[in-house]
Amino acid sequence: MSQLGKAENESGGMRRTPNASPGSRRYGPRASVWSAAHCAAFVACCLALLAGCAVGPNYKRPTIDAPPAFRAENAETNLPFADLAWWDIYQDPMLQSLVRIALTNNYDLRIAVSRVEQSRALAMQARSQFFPAATYDGTVARGRNYLLGNAFPSRGVTTGSAVAALNAFWELDLWGRVRRLNESARAQLLASEQGRRGVRLSLLSGVATAYFQLLELDQELEISSRTTNSFAESLRIFSRRLEEGTASALESSRAQAALDDAAAAVPAIRQRISAVENSLCVLLGRNPGPIERPNPLLSQVMPEVPPGLPSALLQRRPDVLESEQLLHSANAQIGVSVAEFFPTIGLTALLGKVSAELSAFTAGSANAWGIGAQASGPLFQGGRLVGQYRQAKAARDQAELEYRRTVLNSFREVSDALVSRLELSEVRQHQASQVNSLTTAVKLSSERYVAGKASYYEVLEAQQQLFPAELNLARTQLDQLLALVNLYKALGGGWPGETNSVVAEQNRK
Repeated sequence: MSQLGKAENESGGMRRTPNASPGSRRYGPRASVWSAAHCAAFVACCLALLAGCAVGPNYKRPTIDAPPAFRAENAETNLPFADLAWWDIYQDPMLQSLVRIALTNNYDLRIAVSRVEQSRALAMQARSQFFPAATYDGTVARGRNYLLGNAFPSRGVTTGSAVAALNAFWELDLWGRVRRLNESARAQLLASEQGRRGVRLSLLSGVATAYFQLLELDQELEISSRTTNSFAESLRIFSRRLEEGTASALESSRAQAALDDAAAAVPAIRQRISAVENSLCVLLGRNPGPIERPNPLLSQVMPEVPPGLPSALLQRRPDVLESEQLLHSANAQIGVSVAEFFPTIGLTALLGKVSAELSAFTAGSANAWGIGAQASGPLFQGGRLVGQYRQAKAARDQAELEYRRTVLNSFREVSDALVSRLELSEVRQHQASQVNSLTTAVKLSSERYVAGKASYYEVLEAQQQLFPAELNLARTQLDQLLALVNLYKALGGGWPGETNSVVAEQNRK
């Protein structure tokens, strides 16, 4: 065969048979090359199609049967209560200062931030599986019948060996296992972020609640002190009349007992004030001590704004959003468990130097390299993979039930807060009227007693009715403030701008 014919054959060109006519040709090796290329392209397309999907169910938010409106909701205005920032709700400068201190120093909030950082690091670890993993290793050894870390007969000669290599492995995510892991980790990160928002909202409401409780206890202390002074004045009058012989010892004894009862309430209230101050200091992240509060309870003014639509809770409340992200993560874990049934396919590469003699390690002949594909899959696991799959499905069902329970509980909390706000307003009106009437009764009975037109029991009865009535009015005023605090918390208020950005980030991902 001529050199030209050999070149054509070696190059895979078309070869004509001796008896073939000019129009008939038989395709040689080049036809095989093109056929293999087409097959490789077809396989690559199939792999690309497989890489575009992931096994397991895609996440879909469960359908929630939300009520069209809440009970006791004023439908005349459309401004949602939770759209107001917390500094617009709590307008007491001292309370605002305490909230800022708590947001900076509170340990629960700092722990929640640490949990977010842990979740972010876990998401980074899951995302790293999208990329090839490269490692290095090296071994230098010298011994008898020992080569490259293994027993190797060498006729009793002492030899040395060396290995230095770079290894790489990249898993082809054909079934979506890595993508489902990454999806689950990202949902866990968003859930931890919502958990941090929930802790911050609870901290905000906790500081406001403790502060209002202190204001109410201050008012109780003022009422008790004033009542004690009133009973002391009555005892002084009764004692003087007893000395003059115009009153009996029974009246003086009853007056002394009423005085002691009112006076005993004062240290009890001071003890409660100290306990609430200490609990508030813990929220502030500082040692127990007194809390400054220059503004009295009656000076607190909070806007009364309706909450808006119930469906907004699904996009605002941190606990609802956190529960949904945990459901999303559990749903992705089903795909991870399904992917375990399929083989793991990856690409490997090696580059380094291998030498049976240390002196030849730097020589060019010691170079080593290799590329390959690796596949491994389960044949028999004794039900382990099936158990993992069923566990993942059960965990997903549990997460969905917890999500529905959280949503239902959020509806209940908002409804309770709205009803409390409405009913407590009427209770306060009646109690305020009662206090005014009893105050007038105490004044008139005292005047009648001094004028000798009424007995002591008439005065004592009026005083003993006024004292608890004033305390009940103060507690109702506190309950009204706490109802608005609970409503604001139940609606997921606090940081409207941040809430919208977080929800947008979740929708984007």
